[in-house]
Amino acid sequence: MNIYDFSVKDASGVEVALREFEGKVLLVVNTASACGFTPQYEGLQEMYSRFRESGFEILAFPCNQFGGQEPGTDQEIQSFCSLNYGVTFRVFSKIDVNGERAHPLFQFLKSEAPGVLGTEAIKWNFTKFLVSRSGKVKKRFAPQDKPSGIAVEVEKELNSSE
Repeated sequence: MNIYDFSVKDASGVEVALREFEGKVLLVVNTASACGFTPQYEGLQEMYSRFRESGFEILAFPCNQFGGQEPGTDQEIQSFCSLNYGVTFRVFSKIDVNGERAHPLFQFLKSEAPGVLGTEAIKWNFTKFLVSRSGKVKKRFAPQDKPSGIAVEVEKELNSSE
């Protein structure tokens, strides 16, 4: 099993097979519009602009499970990301990342790359998962890990022969 076995809904409610991203290095992020980490959208966009021609994609998944920091509709979230941060990477439909209603994609990501002391739960918004071109989850980054700080890991994965 790998990440390409999953489907997710885009902001319009259309089902998207992640197989569409096969062969690309992915950074999967749970996001929120009213979080102290929200300015990371800027760094994510910079990283996306820098690496997208090399086969890099960012898949953002808004989530309202942490302090109610993503209360908007999918359309409001799209507008917020575009107008405030110039986001051009994919921002999907709002989902749950923890609990019994957690999206199967995030259940998989958490099981493949547990957090500190082996815990699987996502601690907060802007937890990031780096995925290889073959769909294997390589690493989990904490919310406080800024995009500029993980760019070297992304670049290393882009240059990997796996």
